[in-house]
Amino acid sequence: MADAKLTPRKLAARIGVAPKTVERWLADAELVPHARNRVDACQALKVDEEMIWPKGVQDRLKSGHDRELVHAYPYRSACPSTVWGDLIEGATEEIFLAGYTNYFLWLDQPAFADTLRRKAASGCRVRFLLGDPEGEVTRHRETVEDVALSVSTRIKVTLENLERLGPVEGLETRLSSADDAVNHVSLSVFRFDHDALVTPHLARLVGHDSPLLHLRRQGEGGMFDRFAEHAEELWGRGAPYVM
Repeated sequence: MADAKLTPRKLAARIGVAPKTVERWLADAELVPHARNRVDACQALKVDEEMIWPKGVQDRLKSGHDRELVHAYPYRSACPSTVWGDLIEGATEEIFLAGYTNYFLWLDQPAFADTLRRKAASGCRVRFLLGDPEGEVTRHRETVEDVALSVSTRIKVTLENLERLGPVEGLETRLSSADDAVNHVSLSVFRFDHDALVTPHLARLVGHDSPLLHLRRQGEGGMFDRFAEHAEELWGRGAPYVM
């Protein structure tokens, strides 16, 4: 306040609070003002918030495993297609698409086949883990969802597009095993290096109506690793799909 040549009364006027409020801030070092007041005070004093109220900044920062949560969407369809595009484009080592159908990617991402071919050619490992279009779990899920674009059709959209790509070095496709199909259809994991988009499928809802979590790996044993390990386990027991 001295550096800014502001008295408590003048600072209070700048922020729009009572002078006694500023006096309470000065008297009680543990008192953390409302966020809006902190921002206004720091702007008036031309200092960073952490210099005056470090506790307010610390409380805002994630310190546990939840720091891996970048964003949560109530619907997968609420996640902008640009987020998917940026993650695909930014991946240099690993693109692992372990959704049960993955069909929406061919619709939402421009020139998706060309992108996959380019990524594989650059040394990025590209994997698709799909459900079996003829499997019992697939047929049951179709009855549960009861929509015109059936689960098996959505899987076949992906398989047909992959077949058009032809054999591509660095691109692999597997179908999840019959024993793992229930686990696979109920949880989609899409991995892009150290980022992942995860969708737990709810009741009768199709994928785009289920919630989505954007995770970014921050260390061992976090949420990212848990979901990545789940997808790897399904992949390990899956059957290679021959184009």
